[in-house]
Amino acid sequence: MKKGIIIILSLIVFASCKKTVDNVKEDLVVKAMTDGEWTLTKFTMNGVDITTDFSGYKFKYYSDKTVDAIKNNILEKKGTWDGNSSSMTTWANFTGASYPLNLINGSWHIDRNSWIYVEASQTIGTDTKTMRLDKL
Repeated sequence: MKKGIIIILSLIVFASCKKTVDNVKEDLVVKAMTDGEWTLTKFTMNGVDITTDFSGYKFKYYSDKTVDAIKNNILEKKGTWDGNSSSMTTWANFTGASYPLNLINGSWHIDRNSWIYVEASQTIGTDTKTMRLDKL
């Protein structure tokens, strides 16, 4: 009986620790994204570099999972975002956005990242997009 209780308690503690670790990872994603502003330094669509179409844009991410798209220091569009450190994914949505901002919408796989940059890719059907965000 005692052995069974110890096993059950151990499983509960382990599950709690895993949940705490997952929460810490998510908190770090939020902290990294919300600390400062970001700019798009590289954007390709089907291998064609269209980075210049994003010239003048900066992005400010907030802990309430909203994001501002700022162009030439003027708020152009508010959107939403989220990230998942376990699956190495992020997504954004700028509802009703026009080109080029609408290209950011959807789920992205994070290919490489650090505290100061994120490189991500997205494939929908035959279209493949890549982007790099750098912290200002």
